[in-house]
Amino acid sequence: MTVPSISRALAAATAALLALGGVTACTPQGDEGSGPDGADVVVAFYPLQFLVERVGGDAVRTVNLARPGAEPHDLELRPRQVGQIVDAKLIVYLGGFQPAVDEAVAQNGGDRAFDVATVQPLLDAGAGGHQHEGEAGHESETGGKDPHVWLDPTRLAAIGDQLAERLGRIAPDRAAEFTARATGLRDELTKLDTDYTQGLRTCQRREIVTSHTAFGYLAARYQLEQVGITGLSPEGEPSPKRLAEVAREARDHQATTVFFETMVSPKVAETVAREVGAKTAVLDPIEGAPADGDYLSVMRTNLQTLRTALDCS
Repeated sequence: MTVPSISRALAAATAALLALGGVTACTPQGDEGSGPDGADVVVAFYPLQFLVERVGGDAVRTVNLARPGAEPHDLELRPRQVGQIVDAKLIVYLGGFQPAVDEAVAQNGGDRAFDVATVQPLLDAGAGGHQHEGEAGHESETGGKDPHVWLDPTRLAAIGDQLAERLGRIAPDRAAEFTARATGLRDELTKLDTDYTQGLRTCQRREIVTSHTAFGYLAARYQLEQVGITGLSPEGEPSPKRLAEVAREARDHQATTVFFETMVSPKVAETVAREVGAKTAVLDPIEGAPADGDYLSVMRTNLQTLRTALDCS
């Protein structure tokens, strides 16, 4: 190896060590677009990014640890991302959802960590439907709790209120602005909740067959019944027995649609749909950033999809 090559290798290794140790900052202090006091707010995945951007406004620069288009459950952090966690003024995450993030926050987060799972008690896995053999999914990681809390707009509004309070501690001179933004977001989420309640009130069916049990909060909030082909993990492989159980329940409830997700293969959902003579449609759990629109627009698309599939008048 030549001397210049050795120098470059040493420089790269030093940069990685500095990132792990939190010696270098994510961005220089005072850069345009930086957050309170020139610091980033690190978020673990998309719905939390949406929340921070809406409540924080131009006072916050959000760094999302999850890559666009990637499944956030099994996120593995690179050294630079660990450095971002070390340097952030606030880390917004959901305990139990992403083990790598949990570990990094436990080691480096301290009082800068905001676990949104602590705002309100999480529902048990399988809430809003049946829990069957083979549906365990990520329960060992989540402590038997369903992490998909953002699919209930009222719970997301409560998290937004708490987020405004946490941001206000970082930038007291802008605390009133954060509170006002959280209030405005709460109004939008309340309208969304009302639209769901009214839109799903008169459906002919109330059972939704989903590729994995991500929709417990939505089902519990709007009196639906979720039948998940797999458990909390979207990569779970259902057993032949489980597939037969889902097909039987779908027939019993005359389900016309089996739902799958944008970031997961539809093959299992298509198998069940063929078995019972149903269609397939996308019901987005909004774990990743949408290709178009934002959380609110995807939730409204989900509502229309549900109304069509459940024959709501």
